[in-house]
Amino acid sequence: MSKLNSMMTVGARSLMNSQTALQTVSHNIANKTTEGFSRQRVEILTNPAASSGNLQIGMGARAGVVTRVNNPWLEKQLQKENMSLGYMETRADGMVRVEQVYNEQVNKGLNHYIDEFFNSFRELANTPESLASRTLVRESADAMITDFKRVDAQLQGIQIDLDGQIKVTVDEVNQMAKEVASLNEKIQQIEVQKTPANDERDRRDLLIKKIGERIDITWAENKEGQVAIMAAGTAVLVSGSESGELRTTVNGETSKVDVLFAPTAFAQPSIITQQVKGGKIGGALEIRDQTIEEYKRKNDQLAFAIATEVNSIHREGFDRYGKPGDDFFAVTASPLNSAQSLAINSTVALDVGNIAIASRPNAPGDNTVANAISSLQHQRIMDDFRSTFNDFYNTQVGEVGALTMRAGKSKEAQVNILAQLNNIRESISGVSLDEEATKMIEFQKSYDASARMIKTADEMFDTILNLKRL
Repeated sequence: MSKLNSMMTVGARSLMNSQTALQTVSHNIANKTTEGFSRQRVEILTNPAASSGNLQIGMGARAGVVTRVNNPWLEKQLQKENMSLGYMETRADGMVRVEQVYNEQVNKGLNHYIDEFFNSFRELANTPESLASRTLVRESADAMITDFKRVDAQLQGIQIDLDGQIKVTVDEVNQMAKEVASLNEKIQQIEVQKTPANDERDRRDLLIKKIGERIDITWAENKEGQVAIMAAGTAVLVSGSESGELRTTVNGETSKVDVLFAPTAFAQPSIITQQVKGGKIGGALEIRDQTIEEYKRKNDQLAFAIATEVNSIHREGFDRYGKPGDDFFAVTASPLNSAQSLAINSTVALDVGNIAIASRPNAPGDNTVANAISSLQHQRIMDDFRSTFNDFYNTQVGEVGALTMRAGKSKEAQVNILAQLNNIRESISGVSLDEEATKMIEFQKSYDASARMIKTADEMFDTILNLKRL
């Protein structure tokens, strides 16, 4: 009788094992499209055998633990490559926008306006007594100034947009860091009972990847299953069930957004802008503070050089009224912000007769100074007297195009690398509907067999009872 009871116990346990396995298969199928999900498997373990005389009678099997199929080393590599992709995507997108500022093929660019400005002085040299030619000089100078301001304003506009992206991304990082801290606590509560927290770990791994995509991080897991995340080298975003906070503030000197870190809500935040080197925030900061600042500086340098060189020659001439020439342009004392502050001198703006093109007073047909100013276009003044104004600007256009193309190719290569790694992860941890369907049939057959075994044991039990009645 005891052996029949054992058979029924083994059968009942086998039924429960099949039920657990089928429920796990159902869970896998339901999460086929869940981002970051790792398929799960029930580990079936043999029960300890029972001794019966000289025999060891098997006692069936039991469901040991539900584990996830996961490669932790691959997950770490994916996190690093995600961080690189976030950085490269932001750089590539930023460079595309910078390239549009210097797009000479779609619209008339600064190079065209510089040509028109110097050509207007050539036209004035041909007809030095013409008021129309003098007016053309003033209008072409005004058009060139407007385009200098356009380049500067559009570059600054990109910086403002990047500041907005940084603010949004910082908020996203804070929300995910809080969720990771909460998951740390849940995982500890579950795994203290020696039960793997599979779904919670999948979600935490996904959040770590997403945080790394936004800012450069390093992270580690302790023996209790708690992860600590450090951003930008020193900012402890997550430690156990506690999370720090990133903040943003506008720098009063630069008018740009700075990234700050506060370990607690009441702690004094510290600026970590210079420490952020990766992720979307790192890419945005590099474009904003290095690339765009460099081209703004070069734009200022070109505007300052044209204005000072033209002013230097213009002051040596005489205007239509026989008076010594004044500055043609109103410009700052240094190249800083020259493009934005550049303007035509008020005396010239009010009366084109004050444009000084003669080398001596009361010489209406004298065009010496006009010729000297027009010849500036082809003189090597920029880059320590190695390039002309046009060469200097065209070099910028070429650099922007090359950097944009390089950034785009780097992003494309990184996308391919990440796609390969995701394919590898999918082959290891992903859910295959065909495989799950096969498992479902297998466990269903196992369930039917277990039920039949119980039925057989029940029939044997009835047979024994009927024997006693005879």
